[in-house]
Amino acid sequence: MTLLTSVFAAIICTVLWYRSDEKNNMLLHIPCFIFWGAFLMWLGDAIFEYAELGAEYFRPAPLDMLNDFYLGLSAVALGLVIWLVILLIKDPKGRIKSALFKNKK
Repeated sequence: MTLLTSVFAAIICTVLWYRSDEKNNMLLHIPCFIFWGAFLMWLGDAIFEYAELGAEYFRPAPLDMLNDFYLGLSAVALGLVIWLVILLIKDPKGRIKSALFKNKK
């Protein structure tokens, strides 16, 4: 489930990145790379787990699937938090800077 969660997040983010404007104001390439990296990590984990378990890999217990799904959602949430922090620091549209340094009369 972690593999599926991360690949769906990566695909959605990639589609949004390609459909975004040319200026890339929202820095959508960052979560795209984060989620594709997470997908590759979970893919490597799945390959090694399949090598260890064999056919049993395809028959997980429902509780294990639920735990893996929560772990996948947690990884996606962490990736989104990292993206938001980078977005707030870089402030590509200058909104935070203008709000903080607004001249008060």
